[in-house]
Amino acid sequence: MTEEQRATLGEELATWIERLGLEGHLTEAGLPTFRRDGGAGSGGAARWIDPGTGQDLSLAQLQDVERLLRNEGTEPEHAVPVALVVLRRHARLRIELLATPTFDYAALAEVRGTSVDATRFAVHKAASTHRLLVVPVDERSLVPAFQLTDEGELRPDLAPVLEPLLAARMDPWRVWAWLTQPAALLGGLVPERAVTDPETADLVLTAAVRLAERVAAAS
Repeated sequence: MTEEQRATLGEELATWIERLGLEGHLTEAGLPTFRRDGGAGSGGAARWIDPGTGQDLSLAQLQDVERLLRNEGTEPEHAVPVALVVLRRHARLRIELLATPTFDYAALAEVRGTSVDATRFAVHKAASTHRLLVVPVDERSLVPAFQLTDEGELRPDLAPVLEPLLAARMDPWRVWAWLTQPAALLGGLVPERAVTDPETADLVLTAAVRLAERVAAAS
């Protein structure tokens, strides 16, 4: 009976996660993953795997996974695995951000008309003083272009906004997203654009400082 219960629960959880489109985010959330006999999309039985041992999860372990996934809301049967939904949203946002203009050292050196070594040194110096956002991507360092002028130099209007966020050790992806997406603290304005308007520049700086304080307090 236990084996039947394990198979039934494993299938229910797998089908639920697949229906929500969240199966690709289990590992990132530190949760066990599942595979289907016959391969993905085969319709075969779902097998949940213990990441530590590589063995199938026991019924008790599956019940623990279910509790973790359904721990949001007052009606667990209708709950949504919020942590996985957030991870999916972050993954989509990263894809959107990477589709916007960025520079690696070589590309930025070409725009600036300097050597790659000189550009790398300048980028590291600006990043160390919290005046330039550098984002790690697949063992590379990318400089989002929104914070630079057409000549590849630092935007002077953005430096006061970047400094508190980077000094607070805010996640670079989060900094990138906050600066380039409509911000609730600014009534839907995009910070990196609103800072160019004298009427809203102080508001952007105040919002950045408040956000940095929250980040620092939570760390």
